[in-house]
Amino acid sequence: MRIGMTLSYGGGFKQAAADLRDLETAGVEVAFVAEAYSFDAVSQLGYLAAVTERMRLASAILPIYTRTPSLLAMTAAGLDHVSDGRFILGLGASGPQVVEGFHGVPYHAPIARTREIVEICRRVWSREKVVHRGEHYELPLPADRGTGLGKPLKLINQPVRARIPIMLAAIGPKNVELAAEVAEGWLPIFVHPGRLHEVWGPSLAAGQARRDPSLDPLDIVVTMPLAIGDDVDHLLDRARPQLALYIGGMGARGKNFYNDLARRYGYEREAELIQELYLSGRKKEAEAAVPEDLLRATSLIGPKEYVAERIAELAECGVTTVSVKPLADTLAEKVVTIEQLRNLMP
Repeated sequence: MRIGMTLSYGGGFKQAAADLRDLETAGVEVAFVAEAYSFDAVSQLGYLAAVTERMRLASAILPIYTRTPSLLAMTAAGLDHVSDGRFILGLGASGPQVVEGFHGVPYHAPIARTREIVEICRRVWSREKVVHRGEHYELPLPADRGTGLGKPLKLINQPVRARIPIMLAAIGPKNVELAAEVAEGWLPIFVHPGRLHEVWGPSLAAGQARRDPSLDPLDIVVTMPLAIGDDVDHLLDRARPQLALYIGGMGARGKNFYNDLARRYGYEREAELIQELYLSGRKKEAEAAVPEDLLRATSLIGPKEYVAERIAELAECGVTTVSVKPLADTLAEKVVTIEQLRNLMP
């Protein structure tokens, strides 16, 4: 099982990037860089490629609607080039509030589009002349939809790898099924180990049944806040704002994927209450309404023996990468926490 960490630069990006060097030495093997509607992830990943040596670098995630399939492939090949083969292309659909609100493009057919994008990316990386006739993407563009001058092209440069790993962010049944079928990695959110197979097991099994045998085993990546010690229970409250934001405010009523997930975990009434409070502007009350057992289930916070049990539970569920957010205030404390976690890993 690998240790990962999502880049967080509340104290400044360059300082966070410099800190990664020490965290890399402590045991962090992959750094994830998010992209929602803040700064783009690509420029930051390029910077990280220059200041790290061994850790893998992953976009987590690039929304599929913000770039053409060929640009996604070119970007991945470029980041893989400057990092000497350490890049992971994390893709996801995002949601209609961001895609239509911030980017101004229709949020349409995310699953089918993702499948086509994966096919096109792999064709680009193999340096074939790119010809694709799909329901959502046609390359080259047909004459009746453009000038008629488009022609099949192949990537000029030889990529470092012809098969850059693709990680799909997915929590819906069909999205998870697609990830298990076509991707090297799967990135869910707010994973409840005790209910992982209950909620996603059928989707994983259906996708695995159609999985290309040439693909490596699916890398299952979970993200959790981390604190190890005998007096860290109070740090559970630090996880409340993010859970409340996603369950309550990351989407409209009836179109919030994270609220749906909480309901699938069995928290129907709690999810409804959190959403009602959050959307009415009562954010602190929404945070207080997040159930403590959900906080505990989706985090690694507690004594060393407890965290070791949780890690073993994750491994039993098939998790292969744990991306952690150390709840520590200084770099030195984060390094110690990562070293402690590394000693607990199977």
